[in-house]
Amino acid sequence: MQGHSDDQRELLDVESVAGHLIKPGSMFGFLAAHRARLFPPDLFEDLFPSQRGRPSVPGEVVAAVLVLKSLHHLSDREAIEALTFDLRWKAACGLAVTDAGFDPSTLTYWRRRLAASSRPNRLFEVVAAVIAETGAVAGKTRRALDSTILDDAVARQDTVTQLIAAVRRVARDVPGAAEIVESQTSGHDYSRPGKPEIAWDDPQARDELVSALVGDALAVLAGLAELYPDSEGVTDKQSEAVALLALIAGQDVEPAEGSDGTDGRWRIARRVAPDRVISTVDPESRHAHKTRERRQDGFKAHVVVEPDTGLITNTALSKATGPANSDAAVGIALLQGDPTLPEQPAEQAAEQPIEVLGDSAYGTGDALAALTKAGHTPVVKPWPLRAAVEGGFTLDDFTVNDTGDAVTCPNGVTRPINDKGAVSYGTACRGCPLRERCTTARRGRKLVLGPHHALQRAHRARAATATHLETYRRHRPMVERSLAWLTRGARRVPYRGVVKNNAWLHIRVAAINLRRLLVLGLHHHHGTWAVT
Repeated sequence: MQGHSDDQRELLDVESVAGHLIKPGSMFGFLAAHRARLFPPDLFEDLFPSQRGRPSVPGEVVAAVLVLKSLHHLSDREAIEALTFDLRWKAACGLAVTDAGFDPSTLTYWRRRLAASSRPNRLFEVVAAVIAETGAVAGKTRRALDSTILDDAVARQDTVTQLIAAVRRVARDVPGAAEIVESQTSGHDYSRPGKPEIAWDDPQARDELVSALVGDALAVLAGLAELYPDSEGVTDKQSEAVALLALIAGQDVEPAEGSDGTDGRWRIARRVAPDRVISTVDPESRHAHKTRERRQDGFKAHVVVEPDTGLITNTALSKATGPANSDAAVGIALLQGDPTLPEQPAEQAAEQPIEVLGDSAYGTGDALAALTKAGHTPVVKPWPLRAAVEGGFTLDDFTVNDTGDAVTCPNGVTRPINDKGAVSYGTACRGCPLRERCTTARRGRKLVLGPHHALQRAHRARAATATHLETYRRHRPMVERSLAWLTRGARRVPYRGVVKNNAWLHIRVAAINLRRLLVLGLHHHHGTWAVT
C-alpha cells in the first residue's frame, strides 16, 4: 500500500535544526519547502491499487531522491548514502538527523512500477506542468531541435566474444538448448569462460576459429528450429536470445575467399554492418558519431529547447543509428508532441508561426515538408550542396521549369524528369563548353531530384538571407548551453537498453529544468507557480 509522510515534524528535523544553512534558491531548499506540493500523494495512487501490505516509502520522498540522484548523476547506493549522511539531502526529503535512508533496491522497485504504469514519465510531466503554469515559455515563438550522443554502460565486444556470448545465452535461457550446444558444437568449449586459446596474430587461425564459431551458431539455430517448430512454446525472452544469436552469426562475417558459404568457411567481413549490434550485454547500443573524427558507442538523446530560457520542453532517447532514429525523424515527432505548444490547425498556426531552429541534420526534405505542413517556419541550416567537380556547378545552378517536369542546365539544354526523379543529359554533354565545370562522367551529367526538391531549393535560398542567419546565430548558443547542462557529469547512461535509459533521461531533464526555473526565480505565490 502507499505510504504517506507525517505532517508532524520530529524534534531533530533537519529543516528545523539546520535549515538556515541551506542556500536559498538551491534545489535542496526548494524540495525541502515544496516537495509535497510538487509531488502530492495522488500523483502515485495508481502505483498502489491495494490498501493491504506494508506501507511504501512516501512518494514525495522517493520522487525527491530520484530528482536529486539524476541531477547529481549518482548510483542508487550513492544516492542512499547521501540521503543518510548529507544534511542537505535529509532536509530536501524531510528526514530527521537520526533517520537512516531506505534500501537502494527500493529505487529499483519504484522505477519498475513507474515503467509498468500508464504514465512512466510523470516526474517530467509534473515539471512540464510547472513550466506551463509559470508562463516561462508562454508566447515564445521559437523552438530548437538538437541531439547529442550518450555513452553506453557496457563495453564494446568483438565478433568472437559476441558469438560465444550469444551461444551461451541461448544455452542458458532456452530449455533444451544446452543439450544441443553440447552435442552439436565443436568450435569451442562454451562452458569455459574467456576466449579460445589460439595464435591470435595468425590470420589463418583466426579465420578457422570464426568458421568454427559461425558453424556452431548455425548448428544451434538449426537444432532449435527442429525442437521448436514455428517458435511454439518459446517465450519472448527466449525468442530474443535466439534472434540475437541469428543476428550475431551473420552481421560481421562473410564467406571466405573462394567460398560461397556452403562449405563452412567464413571470415570477418571487411565492412561494418549497418545498425550493427556491438554488445550482447546491451543489444540496443550502437556505434555512433556526430563527426568523422569523434566516434562513440551508445545512444542518442534528442531534445526540444526553448532558446530564450534554455528550458527543454520535450525529450526522447533512441538508438544511435537507423532511419527511424535519425535526428530529423525523432526531432519532428518531439516537436509535434511538445506540451508547451498549443494544438491548433495549420491555418491558425500560420498567423503566429513557430520558428524551428536546427542544424543541417534537420534539413531533410521530409522534415522541411512536415514543418511547413504544421505551419512552422524552419530556421534550419540547409544540407550543403556538393559539386560533381570542385568549384563547379551544383544542383541550384540547374533550373526547374514552372510545371516541374523538366530541368535546364547552365548551358541551356533542357531534359525531362522521369518518374523516379532522375534527369540524364547523356550525349548533350559531348562538346559542351561548360563540361569541365559540370561533370567528369563519361555518360554525361545526371541529376536525381527528391520528392521535396523544390521545397529544399527554396529553403536554401531563404537560408542565405541576413534575417535567417541573424536569427540562427543569435539563438543557437543557448541550445548548446542546454545540452551542456544535460551532459555535464552525465555523458554515460546508467542502464542498459532504450526503455530504461529513456526513463532516466526524462527524470534528468526534469531535474535540469527545475534547476533552471529556480535560476529564473521560481516560487509559489498565492497557490500558483510563478517566476520572477
